[in-house]
Amino acid sequence: MHYDIVIVGGGAGGLELAAQMGRKLGRRAGKERILLIDRSSFHIWKPTLHEVAAGTLDVHQEGLSYSILGRANHFSFLLGDLAALDPTAKRLTLKPIASPDGGVLVPERSITFTWGVLAIGSGSNLFGTPGAETAHLLERTEDAEAFHTRLLATFMKASFAPERTMGVAIVGGGATGVELSAELLEAHRALLDALGAEQRFRLDITIVEAAPRILGGLPDKTSAQATVALERKGVRVRTGAKVLAVHADRLETSHGDIPADLIVWAAGVKAADSNAALGLETNRLNQFVVNERLESSAPDIWALGDCAACPWKDGKLVPARAQAAHQQASYLAKVLLARLRQARVEEPYVYKDFGSLVSLGENKGVGALMGGLGGPNFFIEGLVAKWFYVSLHLAHHKAILGVTKTALLALARLLQQRVAGRLKLH
Repeated sequence: MHYDIVIVGGGAGGLELAAQMGRKLGRRAGKERILLIDRSSFHIWKPTLHEVAAGTLDVHQEGLSYSILGRANHFSFLLGDLAALDPTAKRLTLKPIASPDGGVLVPERSITFTWGVLAIGSGSNLFGTPGAETAHLLERTEDAEAFHTRLLATFMKASFAPERTMGVAIVGGGATGVELSAELLEAHRALLDALGAEQRFRLDITIVEAAPRILGGLPDKTSAQATVALERKGVRVRTGAKVLAVHADRLETSHGDIPADLIVWAAGVKAADSNAALGLETNRLNQFVVNERLESSAPDIWALGDCAACPWKDGKLVPARAQAAHQQASYLAKVLLARLRQARVEEPYVYKDFGSLVSLGENKGVGALMGGLGGPNFFIEGLVAKWFYVSLHLAHHKAILGVTKTALLALARLLQQRVAGRLKLH
């Protein structure tokens, strides 16, 4: 198979790029020239994985089929996991697809391209911590669903245990760890409303952060407000505590042991080790090194999103955020459309930080918006911050579905919650 443009990875950046390119090229040319590859058959916005894990978001309702998205946005989709890349020959190889019984459904495949884009994301950095591989991760939809299954089982166990308590330890005080703790509290509260008095139990959540404060990439005021809000909800926030080892029933930290029935690792960002074998320059975190035009070390191959180490300012790299992937997708759409016209875009990619928002529950949030609204950082909190947070999710759906379908999807989700409740207990 050969395509003009092959995009590997259907996350926020890769999918938005494929959708923009497909719509620009039209119904016939788009499907013939644009190919999106992903190892999953459906898409879910990665910043919502903590909601899937807690059961406050139903992935089977929220997930969008890549094939249907391709039909609507005029690009082709292929299910597959990247096995190898030959940058010189401009050829990539996909792993075979296995059946549940161990057989081979689809054999290994090779695809050639004129221009390639890598948008394969990143995962957690375990920092070589003993036992960390046994903790739950939230990198993929499968991870979130596996945690949710274990969560429901642990809920049931705690409701009949003599001590009537359940402990959750979250390693990492970034956005994922903070938002997961808030969603778990929401799930616990919803569950208690359905239980009799003799089955109710206490949920103890502890966030362990090695840095001096949580939400280290956000302004001090945002971090402080989030800490206060979490502690008021009963979450223990342990900062300056380094995790020394992960055990089946506890975290071993520099500040002592923390007992836990469930342990989630949400610290650090590191790309896949296999990236180093793809023939492109990578950094110590296995990210592809790109220049200010998102070009990798090989001609006609770009990288965007979390898997790309893109220069920003003062020696820093563009942060691994959904807004960065969104901006990079829009920039690369211009670059690739120009290449199809045998032209070039000369201006470099410039990351614009529009601030960060963190959800702290159903009707609460904190954040800082950039852009001169009341100063360098305009602080917002409460329901207004929560609305802004939800709008980011809707903006992503708008980019791949359009205004009408996004509105219908939001309405369907609201009606589903009214009928079935916010918590998914199956």
